[in-house]
Amino acid sequence: MKNLMIRSALVALAGIGLLSAADDNSQGNNNNQGEDTKPNGRGGDIKPAHDAGKSRKGGGGGNGISYHNGPIILNTTNVYYIWYGTWPGGSVAKLILPVLAGSIGGSPYFNINTTYYNGAGVHVTNAVNYGGATTDNYSQGTQLNDNSIAVIVSKALTTGGGSLPVDTNGVYFVLTSSDVNETTGFCTQYCGWHWWGTLNGQAIKYAFVGDPTNCLSACTNGTPSPNGNRGADGMASVIAHELEEAVTDPQGTAWYDNGGNENADKCAWTFGTTYSSNGGVANMKLGGTDFLIQRNWINASGGSCALKYP
Repeated sequence: MKNLMIRSALVALAGIGLLSAADDNSQGNNNNQGEDTKPNGRGGDIKPAHDAGKSRKGGGGGNGISYHNGPIILNTTNVYYIWYGTWPGGSVAKLILPVLAGSIGGSPYFNINTTYYNGAGVHVTNAVNYGGATTDNYSQGTQLNDNSIAVIVSKALTTGGGSLPVDTNGVYFVLTSSDVNETTGFCTQYCGWHWWGTLNGQAIKYAFVGDPTNCLSACTNGTPSPNGNRGADGMASVIAHELEEAVTDPQGTAWYDNGGNENADKCAWTFGTTYSSNGGVANMKLGGTDFLIQRNWINASGGSCALKYP
C-alpha cells in the first residue's frame, strides 16, 4: 500500500447539509508487532508494469484474508451513479455502466462476496440494485481532490431535498468524464477508490472512478474493448473492484489481509479465462452485455482468485 493521503475531516456546504468524511489518520499503517496493515480504500492501484496477472497472496486468516470486526453491507446493496462532467446520453459508458450495476447482483461473480460475513456470522447477500443516477455539471471544476468528491456526493444527497436518496445500504459512485482529473493520484497512483463518511449521523459509502481514456496503459487491461470503448470498459472493472470492497470492507475495518489488501486488491489486474467479443476481449456476460471484469478473492477453501463461486 502507498502512503496515505489525508482527506478533509469535514465537508461543509452552506445551506445543503454536511457530509463528514472519515479521516485517513485512522487508516495508517500499524507499527505494532502482530497487527495488520489497515487499508485506505486505494489498493489495487494502477496496472503494474511487470507483474500483471499475479494475484496478491498476502496472508490473513486461513483463507488469506481476515475479519477485523468492522461493519459490512448486508442485504441488498444499492448502487447510485453521479455522472460528473460531460457525459452525452449516447456515450458507451452511459449505456453499459448502468447495465453493470443492474445485472451484477445475483450473478455467479458477485456470489463470491457471499463468502464474507460479519461477527454474528451473517453473510453478504448476492443482491445488488441499481438505484438510479444524477448529473453534476462541473460544480467543483475539472481539477478535483478527495474533498471535492465528498462535496459532490453531499450535494447529490442534500441539495433541494437531494436528487439521490440517503441510503446506508448504498454505494455512491462519482464517475468523472475524461476531461476531469482527481489530483491526488488518478492515473498515477490509483484508478479508483472507495471510502465513507457520515451525513446526519448515518454512514455513507462512496467511491471515485474516473474515465481512464487519457491513461489507458495505467487503468485498463490493454486488450481490445468488448464494447468499443476502452475507457468505458476499463471503468466497468474498476467499479466492480470498488463495489465488492465497499460491501465487504466499507470502513476499512472489516475484511483485509495482513498487508492491507482488501478482497478485490488481492486479485487486481487478473482476469481469468477470456473469450472474444465484438473484436475485443471479455470474460463474463451481465445483462446481455459482455464485460472484462477483474477476478475477486474467494474467502473459502484456502482462498483464491476467481470469476465465480462456487
